[in-house]
Amino acid sequence: MKTLKNKLNPPKILVLGFATIILIGTFLLTLPIATADGKGLSFLDALFTATSATCVTGLVVVDTGDTFSIFGELIILFLIQIGGLGFMTFATLLFLLLGKKISLKERLLLKEAFNNVTIAGLVRLVKRILLFTALIEMIGGLILSIRFSFDMPIGKAFYFGFFHAISNFNNAGFDLMGGFKGLTEYVDDPFVVLTICALITIGGLGFIVINELYEYRGTKRLSVHTKIVLSTTLILTVGSTLLIFLFEYGNSKTLGPLSEWGKFLGSLYQAVTPRTAGSNTLPISDLTHSTLILIIWLMFIGGGSGSTAGGIKITTFAVLVATMWCQIKGKEDVVLFKRRIVNDTILKALTVTMCGMMIVVLVTIVLSIIEQRHSFMMYLFEATSAFGTAGLSMGLTPELSTGGRLLIILTMFAGRLGPLTIAFAITNRRKTEAFRHPKGKIMIG
Repeated sequence: MKTLKNKLNPPKILVLGFATIILIGTFLLTLPIATADGKGLSFLDALFTATSATCVTGLVVVDTGDTFSIFGELIILFLIQIGGLGFMTFATLLFLLLGKKISLKERLLLKEAFNNVTIAGLVRLVKRILLFTALIEMIGGLILSIRFSFDMPIGKAFYFGFFHAISNFNNAGFDLMGGFKGLTEYVDDPFVVLTICALITIGGLGFIVINELYEYRGTKRLSVHTKIVLSTTLILTVGSTLLIFLFEYGNSKTLGPLSEWGKFLGSLYQAVTPRTAGSNTLPISDLTHSTLILIIWLMFIGGGSGSTAGGIKITTFAVLVATMWCQIKGKEDVVLFKRRIVNDTILKALTVTMCGMMIVVLVTIVLSIIEQRHSFMMYLFEATSAFGTAGLSMGLTPELSTGGRLLIILTMFAGRLGPLTIAFAITNRRKTEAFRHPKGKIMIG
């Protein structure tokens, strides 16, 4: 008979680990000390908030700045940090501090958590991740603190600065501005916009990419994975900024009243944040339908593998586009940066994308049945935001019924861990079959 340890493969441990952290966070947020009114949150609202923070989503049923005490906000910030870096990263840090050796089982868990192809050098990578994270959040926090100090007392400015730096580097999108208004007051402020855009982008690249960039001076080499992430990120950011600029240029409720520089900053922020940060400088419900569809697409794509971002991931999107292009050109192999992409990678990309699409469509349909009070666009936007852990909302989240909130909680959880991780946790890993069936020909297209 198998022991419990053998039954818990890496995907199952990751799922159970995140679930445990969410439950602990839920309990802490129900305490009277966690809210400003001293009453604590209801269990469902606490569960929603803890899931959103741990899954670094940013969807909220109560306004963070208005509802929570300092204790509650720090609990949310702690959940964001654990969720963004992964609980295995913190477990590894604890083991290192205690002088405990990292076992093979724990290295396999790290491999699964970072979606890495090998267990080699993972402990060294974890140490660097912790160092990179501390450094980036420190720099971002100081810049934002200095800027906020012109609008509020110095102590509050530093608190706000570091809270928003940690939240946005981990692609969580929680803010303390109050009134569900996000960062709309800073839509044309270059210090806030450019700093947070940099934090979101760096956090969304993935720690493998950041580590390769750090080592580039010595190696003078970047993997095809890093090249794909960097090039696709640049294309999506530039292209989306231009499209949002065009779509919203004459919109009197968004970019219309701003200067040309303000219009650029507003477009840039709204192009970066769907990947998958969740904070906003433009009122989402006032955006044109063209911009909303573009944002839904960006939220579904998400950021880099092994990053703090969600979605199907940039590399998945790039592989699918490259596969489509090669099919159109009649080429046998899919090639990116002079490297052939193996069929297993293409099949995995197709599986992740189809699973993601099925989840979004199913959640949208169920929301439209449960709620029946809003437009289809709001349901689709909410479902995609939850799956992509983007955290953007057209204002539907606080109005969700109990059933709707539970559905979004499950969607955020699935989006953060990834549909494949959850599938592998529920079922057994793929096994090599002893035989193969005869080929069958079907018509496509």
